[in-house]
Amino acid sequence: MIRKTIRGEKIPALGLGTFELTGPQGEAAIRTAIEMGYRQIDTAIRYGNEREVGRAIRASGVARDELFVTTKIWFDNLAPDQVHACVGESLDRLGLEQVDLLLVHWPTRDVPLGETLAAFADERASGRTRLIGVSNFTVALLDEALEVHGADLFCNQVEYHPYLSQERLLARMRRADILLNAYQPIARGKVFQSDLLKAIGAKYGKSAGQVTLRWLVQQDHVGAIPRSSRPENMRANLEIFDFELEEEDMRAIHGLARGERFSRFDWEPEWDA
Repeated sequence: MIRKTIRGEKIPALGLGTFELTGPQGEAAIRTAIEMGYRQIDTAIRYGNEREVGRAIRASGVARDELFVTTKIWFDNLAPDQVHACVGESLDRLGLEQVDLLLVHWPTRDVPLGETLAAFADERASGRTRLIGVSNFTVALLDEALEVHGADLFCNQVEYHPYLSQERLLARMRRADILLNAYQPIARGKVFQSDLLKAIGAKYGKSAGQVTLRWLVQQDHVGAIPRSSRPENMRANLEIFDFELEEEDMRAIHGLARGERFSRFDWEPEWDA
């Protein structure tokens, strides 16, 4: 497993996204992933599965300090008093004393960003989270967080895959030493339809999905959190660390970008071009 070093902290380059992994089946899938070797687990209050994540962690028998656990606070709970209440409730559901990373799930203009970031910094100071970050932030929002409010951000979690360039955002994040953790990394399965990705996969004896994940984690300051409930897919996603894409293949995959997003919402910010 490749680990990314961000601001002196090491994090597994590949994690498990847990969206929709709920109930007994979801808990079993998360436990299977941990037992298989996943050490970064991504959840959120909005996913409604923090209890399942916590139970899976305990049932796996893996030591807590071997795992990197992330949760996120939805945009309607970003006032300072709401942040503090949400963190306490999340820790209760997870059965943990601390998460490794606490994220703003989506930005909002209903609460001043500085107030939210100050509350997040308070949570880090209290020890209830080791690190703080954001999700779905644009370059302009990152500039505000970093330059106006002096936020010490570890991560910005955004949609990123071969059909969506994040070149401008990633350049900004690299300058600030912030991790881009990619959700929707296989573009809801569209990568498996790509003749280019299948051809590159044949060259290395890998699938189009494995090539895509390797392309992501091979980039500086980039990780990925694919979501899967099937053990065979979880295992396949982990099998990307025994090969390295040649530079010409990296460039060819970058050439697929057409600005295509698979996660569109009424509340999203104005994305970077």
